[in-house]
Amino acid sequence: MRAATLALEERIPLICFSASGGARMQEALFSLMQMAKTSAALERLREAGIPYISVLTDPVFGGVSASLAMLGDLNVAEPNALIGFAGPRVIEQTVREKLPEGFQRSEFLLEHGTVDMIVSRGDMRNRLGGVLRKLTHQPASGLDDELLVEPDLVDMAEQVEEVELEQPGASEPADDRDATSEPGDPENEADRSESPR
Repeated sequence: MRAATLALEERIPLICFSASGGARMQEALFSLMQMAKTSAALERLREAGIPYISVLTDPVFGGVSASLAMLGDLNVAEPNALIGFAGPRVIEQTVREKLPEGFQRSEFLLEHGTVDMIVSRGDMRNRLGGVLRKLTHQPASGLDDELLVEPDLVDMAEQVEEVELEQPGASEPADDRDATSEPGDPENEADRSESPR
């Protein structure tokens, strides 16, 4: 809550690392109120156009997963992290069915669009620095520039189009007349003599 307020005042991006096993029953009312307060604070950031990156560690359950952990402009999870509202054992006992393999693991959530990327803790600083640099159009100082350089998605798409356009031409002759004219043809010979060597 205070971090979101400070980010709004300073107009700087907010990164939140979440880890929670859920609220204890005796804290239920207080926890429920915090969900609404943090969600409202993050909505103010969104309205102001300030980036919020949520990083989900292992585990993230309960009210945290139902509020601030899933409200990021970018939701990043650590590998193999357990993430959900209720734990898999509770769900299995409730629905009386076996859950799919890897259910509620970050890889399963990435596959189903719940998180945007999976980053190991050792790579987190450089990856988030690269993301922040793109979102704020400013250099992320103190980080390894080689690790931060990632091609822009628009540039990547243009590069793919260029390659696709060049490939058909690569198999075709350089000059249509070369392919159709007979050897010794005066027009063909004249063109060859004028071309630079």
